[in-house]
Amino acid sequence: MSILPSDTPLYSHPLPQIEQWLKNQGCQQDENELHCWRLQKPSWQAELWLDIEQITVRYIQAGENGQDIQRSFKYSLSREDIEQAVFSGP
Repeated sequence: MSILPSDTPLYSHPLPQIEQWLKNQGCQQDENELHCWRLQKPSWQAELWLDIEQITVRYIQAGENGQDIQRSFKYSLSREDIEQAVFSGP
């Protein structure tokens, strides 16, 4: 399966391509909640949800006093924009 073009909005791609892209980023899909993905990096971890209109990311215990940080990104953003926003960390 080909990589998603960097300048194309995510909503232009079928779900299997988006899922493969997430796997290529190191995300692991939840076996029970297929819209939920987890990502573990050396200095942070996150949960991602493929919602209807956006990707929601929760960085676990990444804020002040160990609070979670949650952000949402519309599917109208390009793959490159979402990669830079999500996978660079909290």
